[in-house]
Amino acid sequence: MNQDFLTPIKDSVVAHLVLQSSLCFGEKIRFYSSQDGFPDLENVKIAIFGVQEDRNSENNFGCGENLHFIRRKLYALFPGDWHTEIADIGNVLKGNSVTDTYFAVSEIITELLKKNIIPIIIGGGQDITYVNYRAYDTLEQSVNITAVDSRFDLGNLDDELTSQSYLSKIIMQEPNNLFNYCNVGFQTYFNAQDEIKLLDNLFFDAYRLGNAKELENIEPAFRNADIVSIDLGSVRQSEAPANNNASPNGFYGEEICAISRYAGLSDKVSSFGIYEYNSKLDNNHQTANLIAQMIWYFIEGVNFRVKDYPFSGKENYQRFTVLLENDDPLIFYKSNKSGRWWMEINILSDNKYKRHALIPCTYKDYTDATTNQIIPEKWYKAMKKLV
Repeated sequence: MNQDFLTPIKDSVVAHLVLQSSLCFGEKIRFYSSQDGFPDLENVKIAIFGVQEDRNSENNFGCGENLHFIRRKLYALFPGDWHTEIADIGNVLKGNSVTDTYFAVSEIITELLKKNIIPIIIGGGQDITYVNYRAYDTLEQSVNITAVDSRFDLGNLDDELTSQSYLSKIIMQEPNNLFNYCNVGFQTYFNAQDEIKLLDNLFFDAYRLGNAKELENIEPAFRNADIVSIDLGSVRQSEAPANNNASPNGFYGEEICAISRYAGLSDKVSSFGIYEYNSKLDNNHQTANLIAQMIWYFIEGVNFRVKDYPFSGKENYQRFTVLLENDDPLIFYKSNKSGRWWMEINILSDNKYKRHALIPCTYKDYTDATTNQIIPEKWYKAMKKLV
C-alpha cells in the first residue's frame, strides 16, 4: 500500500481510546497512528480513510476538516458480532492542487480494490464520487453508481468538476464505464425538470424522497450498485446540521442508517462514501455521531452478506416464469438464502454487459407481473441499455 498519500489519525483520537471500554470498536481495528505506524492490511476486508479536501465543494467549504470527531464517535461504539478485519488508514491531506488530491484518492481506492478491500471514504465534497468512479478504470468493467442525494448534481457540461456537477463528467468523459446511475431521495424542487427528463431518457433510475422512504422499494438500488455515495444534504437538517446545503426535508437518522446497512448487505457494493460533512456547523457533534452510526451499519451489513449474487449455483434459487399476454415470458429468481428477488434478461454470453443481465427487484415486482401483467420499469430500462 502506498503510504505516501496518507497521514496518521490524530494522536488525540488514540489517547481518547484510553477512556473507552476494552470491548469498544476502536480496540478491535487496526489503525494508522504516529506511534505504531501503518497497519498490516493482510486479511483486511474494510479500510476507512478520510479526505481533507473542500476546494470543489459548492457552498460548503470546510467539509474536509476535523474528521477526528467522526472517529471518536465511531471508535467509542461497540462492534456487532463481526468477523471481518477492519483498518483505519488515516487521511489524505489537501494536495498543492485539487488534482493532486484527486490523484492520491484514486490511487488509494485502486490499490484497495485490487486487494479486494472495501474502502469507506469520509470527508470531502461529493466531487470525490467522480474520483472514486475513475478508480474503477483499471478493473476494466462497467460500473453502477447509487447516490443518496437530494440533487442530481448534473451541472452544465462546460462546468469545472465540483460537488454539484460531477455527474455530467461521469456521463460524458472517456473512458465511459458507467452502466447505470441511480439517485435515491431526490427532491423535485432542487432539480430542473429538464434534468429529471434527461435521467429518464438515459434510462437511469431515480426515486423521489417520498417513494424512497418506503425503504423496501429502494433495497434493489443498493444491491445493484458497485459504488454508493451519500451526500449528507440528503438527511434533514434537524438530524444532520453539519452541512451548509442542508434542508428541512430529507431522510431521518434511522432511515439513512438503514440505507447504509442495505449498501453493506449488497454482495456487489465495493466502495462506500459519505461526503459533505462540515464540522463547523455541527451542534454538539450530532452529525459526527450520525456518520459514525452510518459506518457502523454499513460494516454490520458487510458482515451479514449472504453471497447470493452472482449466482453460486442454480440449486440455491427458485426459478419462476411469468407468461405475458403480448410479450416474451419474464424470468424471476428467488434466493433460498435471503429471500431476495432478481429478474433475468436473456442476452448473448459475449455481451460485455453480461454481469448486469440479472436485475435486483422486489417481491412486489414479481406479483405485479403475475397478477397485473405489469413489466417493471427497471426491466425496461436495463433492456434498453443491454441490447
